[in-house]
Amino acid sequence: MNLVLMGLPGAGKGTQADKIVEKYGIPHISTGDMFRAAMAEGTELGLKAKSFMDKGELVPDEVTIGIVRERLNKEDCKQGFLLDGFPRTVAQADALEGILAEIGKKIDYVINIEVNQNILMERLTGRRICKNCGATYHLVFNPPTETGVCDRCGGELYQRPDDNEETVQNRLEVNMKQTQPLLDFYSEKGYLTNINGQQDIDDVYQDIDSLLKGLV
Repeated sequence: MNLVLMGLPGAGKGTQADKIVEKYGIPHISTGDMFRAAMAEGTELGLKAKSFMDKGELVPDEVTIGIVRERLNKEDCKQGFLLDGFPRTVAQADALEGILAEIGKKIDYVINIEVNQNILMERLTGRRICKNCGATYHLVFNPPTETGVCDRCGGELYQRPDDNEETVQNRLEVNMKQTQPLLDFYSEKGYLTNINGQQDIDDVYQDIDSLLKGLV
């Protein structure tokens, strides 16, 4: 099975990716992991990517696409893959179609985990971290016993600057603008399946699993 996993920050992609990989044994391929592996191996494209990242610049499409091509040609992708974080643009999605055609594959499903923006805000702004031991809490889903105090060490809990409401709102809006053309592209191709991400984690996975069982 050849899958692309999509969803806004806070939608629960990482959790669902772990469950899919555990059951079906396909590699979870995220953009960051691909870059790190290519740099560690010292490939030509990996070194090119590093030169941009070291300067704090975005890695150009042609380098990213080249690294994806190398990764999808590896032995562990023969039985399928789960792409996460790529493609990010319609141009990258077009390039992915070309790469897959070269190796005689096609995308089976683009799984988009849908969550209402208000719920995403609650999920993303509710995180609190202990200044002392680094333990993580959530005001709604995993609150400390005593407000503002770490259960583990008694340290003070704080909110990271990038978890505040304004920053999160901006992050979500940027992601939504970037993602919508891609969702439209895959919807027109007939690959897109939207999954209700507002359910319990296990129920979200059951919906995804019901979809994937048909491929096995």
